[in-house]
Amino acid sequence: MSEPRAAIDAAAASQRIPFFDRALETLERPALQRLQWDRLRAMLAEVAGHNTFYRQKWAALGADAASVRSVDDLRRLPFTTKAELLQDQLDHPPFGTMLTYPLERYTRFHMTSGTTGRPLWWLDTPESWDWWVRSWMFVYRAAGVGPRDRVFFAFSFGPFIGFWAGFDAATRLGALAIPGGGQESFLRLRSIIETGATVLVCTPSYALRLAQVAREQGIDPAATPIRLTINAGEPGANIPATKRRIEESWGARCFDHSGMTEVGAMSFECILQPGGLHLNESEFVFEVVDPQTGAPAEDGRGELVVTNLGRWGSPVIRYHTGDRVHLNQEPCACGRTFVRADGGIIGRVDDMLVVRGVNVFPSVIEEIVRQHPMVDEFRIEVFKQAEMPEIRILIEINDDAVGRDTVDRTVAAVASGVRASFGLRVEVRAVPAGTLPPFELKAKRVVRTE
Repeated sequence: MSEPRAAIDAAAASQRIPFFDRALETLERPALQRLQWDRLRAMLAEVAGHNTFYRQKWAALGADAASVRSVDDLRRLPFTTKAELLQDQLDHPPFGTMLTYPLERYTRFHMTSGTTGRPLWWLDTPESWDWWVRSWMFVYRAAGVGPRDRVFFAFSFGPFIGFWAGFDAATRLGALAIPGGGQESFLRLRSIIETGATVLVCTPSYALRLAQVAREQGIDPAATPIRLTINAGEPGANIPATKRRIEESWGARCFDHSGMTEVGAMSFECILQPGGLHLNESEFVFEVVDPQTGAPAEDGRGELVVTNLGRWGSPVIRYHTGDRVHLNQEPCACGRTFVRADGGIIGRVDDMLVVRGVNVFPSVIEEIVRQHPMVDEFRIEVFKQAEMPEIRILIEINDDAVGRDTVDRTVAAVASGVRASFGLRVEVRAVPAGTLPPFELKAKRVVRTE
């Protein structure tokens, strides 16, 4: 064992780092790559023999799964896109041809959130769902969630896949899983307090919204039993100002997690929180590519492309996630050897706004806005002026509570922050409390008004 690696392992042991599967999560790279290849080879053989979508797609493009003889060879196969899967379901209703087995083997129905258009329908076999749940176990144990915890899910439990797998994983872990579907925010708060919930699972936006409702009801969210939050569904828990605000509101540690309906629960934060997400390489193969050309991104900065290894019933192979990342290959001080996405999911490839020739990322604007505790909600409005795209930022502040002078100073500070970050002068406007919609699921803060 190398001296630096030995030092990392000793540090991890001294801090009693929690793992789901320590041996698996700390594999040296050659062993980890052999594991990936064994699982990938078995999955490709199953898919090539039984999955109509991939068999026809590969044949039309002259690709052959048999040509893949290593993980690196996966590049011989074409990318998969959400647009393709949507079209497949339109052409072959209701579920498309991207099913490896006969329909009778599938027992779970879910769909994507539909925030960017028509939702995808998704089916899972019991074996694929078991893999989904297993992937969530990495998320929980990395954050230190255990059988003694009571996990509250502030989630509607509708057809959107959301935290369904997280709920099942909590029960498998031995924790008490508490559903919060069909409740208004105040009732959820009461349930958290009365059940003694110790873990809150929801989107970052809703963690802040729930804390706001608590304060409005005279409840200090930091006085509840919640000791940590696990937040997913949108960037936010990886944005320093938002993470800090969630933690200060709840008096609890905030953990980021990312996943997708099509992909699975693919990443997690460890308790050392080194400023990024561990990508679960025991269950996925990850690539980072230039979103324009599809070529490998040599500097590790680009769009994340994912192949899941355990969801054979409805797999995605070289799937364009649309997520922007910056990969870090260095082992974490926690002892894990999985690659990390520094800063988590930085944003969406398609969420970048070009204003007067400047690239503007909503996640950076959120970092600026969340530095001001009196701002409860915000919106970025995109409009045209002289046929050119412009933006204005609406910030929701209760001026009855803080006074007009504070509102004006906050507006000026946000405008100044945007100018310092992007070199742009943009309109920042305060709106009364309750003007902007709260979000329970994925927040939609970029609104086009043109």
